[in-house]
Amino acid sequence: MPFYVGLDWASQDHAICALDETGAVKVRFRVSHTAEGIRELVRRLRGLRSGEPIRIALERSSGLLVDRLLEAGFVVVPIHPNIVKATRSRYTASPGKTDPHDAYLLADLLRTDGHRFRPLLALSDQTRALRALVRSRDDLIAQRVALANQLRALLDSFWPGAAAIFADIDSPIALGFLARYPTPQSAQHLGEKRLAAFLARNHYCGRRSPKLLLERLQGAPAGKIGELETEAKGELVLAFARILETLVSQIKHLDAAVEHAVSTHSAAPIFTSLPRVGRINAAQILAETGEDPARFQSNDHLAAEAGVCPVTFASGKHRGVAFRYACNKRLRRALTTFADNSRHASPWAASVYSAARTRGIDHPHAIRVLARAWLRILWHCWTNHTPYNPARHTAAARLAA
Repeated sequence: MPFYVGLDWASQDHAICALDETGAVKVRFRVSHTAEGIRELVRRLRGLRSGEPIRIALERSSGLLVDRLLEAGFVVVPIHPNIVKATRSRYTASPGKTDPHDAYLLADLLRTDGHRFRPLLALSDQTRALRALVRSRDDLIAQRVALANQLRALLDSFWPGAAAIFADIDSPIALGFLARYPTPQSAQHLGEKRLAAFLARNHYCGRRSPKLLLERLQGAPAGKIGELETEAKGELVLAFARILETLVSQIKHLDAAVEHAVSTHSAAPIFTSLPRVGRINAAQILAETGEDPARFQSNDHLAAEAGVCPVTFASGKHRGVAFRYACNKRLRRALTTFADNSRHASPWAASVYSAARTRGIDHPHAIRVLARAWLRILWHCWTNHTPYNPARHTAAARLAA
C-alpha cells in the first residue's frame, strides 16, 4: 500500500502527516530540527513499511533536510508555496493556517495530484559545491553594492569630491584614497605631487592625470558642516572603507574558486562554449540548472523555470500576457546577463535583439526574448552533449555567410 507524506518545514521543528491511498491519516507527528530529530523522522517514515517508495511532499527544493531525505532513499516532491496557498481554500473556508494542517494538505495534494509534480533529482557533489560558491559570491556582491551605495550617500552629504575623484567608489584605489583622506580637512594640503605619489604607491592604472583627478576632487560642491559632525562622518567613512576592502578582497578569492570549480565540472564544455559567457556567468547558469537536463521536462519547462517566457491569460475574447514572477530569479538573472553580453559577440544574437526592439519592445523585454531563443539552443546542446558551435547553428551560419 503506498503512503503519501506531507512535511511542513520550519526552522525549529517540522510537522509530518502520512496518508494512505484512501486519504485516511496513517500517522501524525512532529520532530525537532536537530540531528536526533531528523534521525527520528527517517526511522518513523521507514517504519511505514510500504511496498513502494515513500513519497514526501514539501515546499522546499533544497536544504539540509531535503538532502537527508534524498540520502535516505525517499522520493522528495517539491510543491511551490503558491500552489499550496491556492489549494488551502479547498480544505477549509476559514483563513486559518497551522503547521499540522499544512502537512496534511501537502500529503493530500501529493495523493490526488501527485502526477502533476516532478520528483526532485539529487544534484551531484560537483554541482552542489559550485552552487554554494556561486550563490555565496552573488550574495557578497549584493552586500558590496549596498555598502558602496551607503558610502557614496555618506560622502555626498559632506564631501562629494571624494566620491567623484574615481569612477568606482568600491575600487581598490578609491578605498585606499578614502582610508588616507577620510575628510576634507585631511586633504587640505593635497596637491598634484602628493596625489601623484599616492597614485604611484597604490599602482593606479594612469588613465587620468593627477591634475585632472585633483580638479574632480576640488571642483565638487563643498558642504558646510560642523567640526564634530565632520569628524564623526570621517570615522564612518573609515569604517565603510575597511569593510569594503575586506569584502572586495574576499570576492576576488571567490571568483578564483568559482572559475576553478566550473573549469573542472563535467558539464563545463557545454556551458562555457556559449559566446561571451565567461566562466563566472557560465558557473551561475550551471549552478542553477544542474548538470542533468532530465530535471526539466522540456526546453519550455526550463524557460518557465528561468522566467524568460511570459504568462498568458486567455478567457473568451480576453487575452493578456504578463511578466512571469514565479521563477528561479537567480537563473533568470544569470541567463539575461549572458544574453545581454552575447549580442556583442554573436551577429545572430544581435539580430534577434534588434528585431525585438524594432517591434517596440523595451530593452529588458528584448533581452528576455533573446534569452528564450538561447535556451532553445542550449537545450539542444545540453541534451545532445555537444558544445555550441556557431558553424552548426543554421541561423548564425546564414548571417555569417
